Amino acid sequence: MSAALKYTLGRIGLFIAVLAALWLVDMNVFLKLMLALAFSAALSFFLLRGWRDEMAEEMASAAERRRTEKERLRSALAGDDAEAPPTPTNPSTPTEGPDPKR
Repeated sequence: MSAALKYTLGRIGLFIAVLAALWLVDMNVFLKLMLALAFSAALSFFLLRGWRDEMAEEMASAAERRRTEKERLRSALAGDDAEAPPTPTNPSTPTEGPDPKR
């Protein structure tokens, strides 16, 4: 399971748990939702730190892979890439000039 999915599901779970705890209190529904959002955000800052760090690391490595691939493609398009295969030549066309037998 990806780190982003774990963190997202953790945040949703915390929100639902806090909302369920506040459901027992007699107050406006909108106020319950706002308090559940604020409390779940504060709790996730402390409780989900490991998953958040794991997600950030996963996103940073993906960004680095994209940046490396982008630079490789740019250098290949510019002709600076040493790994680029040579362009194939057509064997039916002469490469040394006119045929002296004709």
